[in-house]
Amino acid sequence: MRATLKVSAALAIAIAVGAGPALEAQKTTEVHPGRGGSPHVKTEWTIDGANISIEYGRPALKGRSETELMPAGKPWRTGADEATRLTTDRPLRFGSVTLEPGTYTINTIPGESEWTLLVGRPAPPTEKRPQQWGMPYQPDLEIGKVPMPVSKSPTPVELLTISVDDTPQGGTLRIEWGSVRATAPFTIG
Repeated sequence: MRATLKVSAALAIAIAVGAGPALEAQKTTEVHPGRGGSPHVKTEWTIDGANISIEYGRPALKGRSETELMPAGKPWRTGADEATRLTTDRPLRFGSVTLEPGTYTINTIPGESEWTLLVGRPAPPTEKRPQQWGMPYQPDLEIGKVPMPVSKSPTPVELLTISVDDTPQGGTLRIEWGSVRATAPFTIG
């Protein structure tokens, strides 16, 4: 009985210690509460030696459907208020689009079966706007477009959520809101 208890305790500790780094791979901090009640967060990941962060506003559905709030077939800020920003310290390749180390803006064009990820350079700050606002979309700053297949989220997502998942090939950018999930795989290096 004691031997079984010791083995069980040792196994529980080993699992907890082994799971530790995976749980610490993502860190989310609130940047500010947002102007319209949409909290702004910065989420950071380390994948394959690349430090990646995304800063964005997280609008809530509040009883509405995501299709009411996202303009089908038109550029969308993919968040609330300021432009959504992706920062990386290593090159990322989304298909034919390569992002060198730096900061980029993310917009999307939502569609029923596929979205388009629009990656751009941030607009230079001005005295009036030290931060680039999410809209209107500025096509002259666009670096590239990436197709994003759409699937159904396993569970409804109330607050817009942007994540990066580790994969054997690199990672996947995942955007979820309501019942929609759009993804874009990428490689590192």
